[in-house]
Amino acid sequence: MIKSKTGIKKNNLFEKFANAATKFTGSSFAFIAATTIVLLWAVTGPVFHYSETWQLVINTGTTIITFLMVFLIQKAQNKDGKAIQLKLNELIAAQQGASNRMVDIEDLSEQELDQLHKFYVTIATLAKKEADIHCSHSIDVAKELNETKLKTNKHFKHDKS
Repeated sequence: MIKSKTGIKKNNLFEKFANAATKFTGSSFAFIAATTIVLLWAVTGPVFHYSETWQLVINTGTTIITFLMVFLIQKAQNKDGKAIQLKLNELIAAQQGASNRMVDIEDLSEQELDQLHKFYVTIATLAKKEADIHCSHSIDVAKELNETKLKTNKHFKHDKS
């Protein structure tokens, strides 16, 4: 979106079209219209003697619509995903005890995300053992605990990165 000099947000032409098309294609009316088209096509089968051209009409139409819908759906998902990530980032940033390192972790590699997942599985396991379920854990606390372990246990490999 582009902000005009008056401060009012303006969507570009494609953004307006994509929003309207997404809203329309997800409506009951669109489903009824598509069903009606398919029924009309089926009813006209005997008129056209179930010819190859008659079959080609529905096959071509549905293929084109499906092809275009893939891109429309992907655009809508990308926009929704970005909005959700921004909302989550705001919640993390606003939360006193939360680690800001979690902001924008969607840019990490799959391997890095797997490593973080294992970390949180471990935290969840530890939290289940605690008497107070309202106890908070953060990456910073985990880092402090890890540094303490490195200093007291010589068999841990110490990486100063």
